[in-house]
Amino acid sequence: MLVLTRKDDESIIIGKDIEIKIIKTENGKVKIGIEAPKNIEINRKEIFEQIEKENKEAINKQVDIKKIKEMYMKKDK
Repeated sequence: MLVLTRKDDESIIIGKDIEIKIIKTENGKVKIGIEAPKNIEINRKEIFEQIEKENKEAINKQVDIKKIKEMYMKKDK
């Protein structure tokens, strides 16, 4: 992990097209601005983790087509 110290109105550049700018620091909080291409998804970590959790749950709930076919084949007999 790279750790940097920045002041208000200073930036960090990631690659050629992502800029993270320190907008304001106050009372232990940092307000940042992020400029990135529109195809780059940006989320707070807690939101990202929630999305990942919900995606995993959705995958686990997917209907197994093979089981459904087996159920219908048993009904037809």
